[in-house]
Amino acid sequence: MKKLIVVVIAVIATFTTFAQKNKMHRADSAATIKLKYSCPMHADVTGDKPGKCSKCGMDLTKSKKEHMKMHDDKNFVCPMHADVTSDKPGKCSKCGMDLTKSKKNI
Repeated sequence: MKKLIVVVIAVIATFTTFAQKNKMHRADSAATIKLKYSCPMHADVTGDKPGKCSKCGMDLTKSKKEHMKMHDDKNFVCPMHADVTSDKPGKCSKCGMDLTKSKKNI
């Protein structure tokens, strides 16, 4: 009977330990959703808001990942002009063709 109680306590302790680690992992991943800015010349200089680089004084710009995220929101693109994108269907401003569903989002 004592062995059973010890095993049950060990199992409960194990589950609570893993549950706490899982909660911490989710909190860390939620924190990475913030916008990241970096210096174009010094990749190690980053910030969570626009500002100046501490090494060279250049403006911090959105990181490449942030640019990729911004372009993922565009669901429609012109078949002839890839730079013409929109988040809703419509016509291309350059050639007048219908915008088609982006291949990335199909």
